[in-house]
Amino acid sequence: MKIQEIHLASRPEGTPTTENFSLIDRERPKLEDGKVLVKNLWMSVDPYMRGRMTNTKSYIAPFEVGKVMEGGAIGEVIESRNAQFPVGMKVSTMQGWRSHFASDGNDLTPIPPTPLPLQSFLGIMGMPGMTAWSGLFYIADLQPTDTVFVSAASGAVGSVACQIAKIHGCTVIGSVGSDDKADLLKKMGIDAVINYKTAGNLSKALATVSPQGIDVYFDNVGGDHLEAALNNMNDFGRITACGMISNYNDSEPQPGPNNLLKIIAQKLTMQGFIVTDHWDHYPEFIQQMGQWISEGKIKWEETVYDGLDKAPDAFLGLFEGKNTGKMLVKL
Repeated sequence: MKIQEIHLASRPEGTPTTENFSLIDRERPKLEDGKVLVKNLWMSVDPYMRGRMTNTKSYIAPFEVGKVMEGGAIGEVIESRNAQFPVGMKVSTMQGWRSHFASDGNDLTPIPPTPLPLQSFLGIMGMPGMTAWSGLFYIADLQPTDTVFVSAASGAVGSVACQIAKIHGCTVIGSVGSDDKADLLKKMGIDAVINYKTAGNLSKALATVSPQGIDVYFDNVGGDHLEAALNNMNDFGRITACGMISNYNDSEPQPGPNNLLKIIAQKLTMQGFIVTDHWDHYPEFIQQMGQWISEGKIKWEETVYDGLDKAPDAFLGLFEGKNTGKMLVKL
């Protein structure tokens, strides 16, 4: 049996293309005692992976050219020589971008029996959901009286952040790139939605829908969205810097927002965060999110590409706004 892997073929300059990836066939590994063979069922593609395609120091090591990439995945043990991981067990791993892999079990997290779809542990019950939850409660110190602005509000993180803030009693404003995405957020009960592609001046559009000002900005975009948020922040507002996807493919750094003095004048707090720094709270998150889902208080969307060979297309689609909710690849 052959297994397949997607390797980083070359480092991109600017926006990645399919030529930066290569699909490689390999022989099935022979299992030694203590190891298992896992077949991946689902894998995740995420914006942060763009940074790993560049050979720069960051909070996580870059991908190596000519080597298999990695990312979140859900798999099934199909052969086992390890009693702790019997055949049929479903596991969460960081061994995405491949069809199969051998493991000694140290990089596997068993998924307990659950009524939820397996792929939800790559989305609403996984890193994106945990990012939204921890960013709001542990970084932004979310309060029920807050007006919250979320950019990329129809994405995997943004859509969850919007709904959590609504559950908490906040007034919520989202920014999206199409009318269809705006309609989806409105159906989720979001108070106001801006289509930034048709809104004209984003700062003025935000002021129109939030004359009371913004208390919390959950930033997934950076750039003009950060500038617009700064122009509309209330005194002692909090900015949670989760991502800045508008800058990820820049060959040269863009000029920063021209209104950073607002941080001083409005006495703002701006803090970046990485979700793994808060992973000790994951059991609390799982309990809370599971309760909200069972009560019908939160919904999620998925955009699915079929086949490992489509993983590069799914990844590139993140930067073209082709996903609503979590972008996934079904193997």
